[in-house]
Order: sequence, then C-alpha cells, then structure tokens
Amino acid sequence: MSERKSFLLRLDPSLHAALQRWAADDLRSLNGQIEFLLRRELRDHGRLRADGPEEQAEPSPDGD
Repeated sequence: MSERKSFLLRLDPSLHAALQRWAADDLRSLNGQIEFLLRRELRDHGRLRADGPEEQAEPSPDGD
C-alpha cells in the first residue's frame, strides 16, 4: 500500500460523538470509519475510480 497522509481534522463534539458511536457499531476505529465514509461518498459521486490504486480494499476494522 502507498504511504498514508495525515492531517488535523477539527470536529464539532456532537459530530465526533456520533461518528465514534457509528464506528463502534461497525467495529471500526474512528479513523477507519471516517476513511470508509469518505471513500464511499467519493466513489458514489464519481470522484474516485473503483479500479484505481487508491481503491484497493475497504479499511480494516482497526483503521490500518
């Protein structure tokens, strides 16, 4: 897998809590859940090719 980028993301506390609960329900880390949601939206809106190198697999439950 290619090198992963990191950056600071500021979230409203209620949004953070909701995402954390959703991640726990899906057995993912918060980071993994955010990446999963972003990837799905990008793909659904034609912004990410399904066969491109950045679309190798869904993030693992632990976010790695």
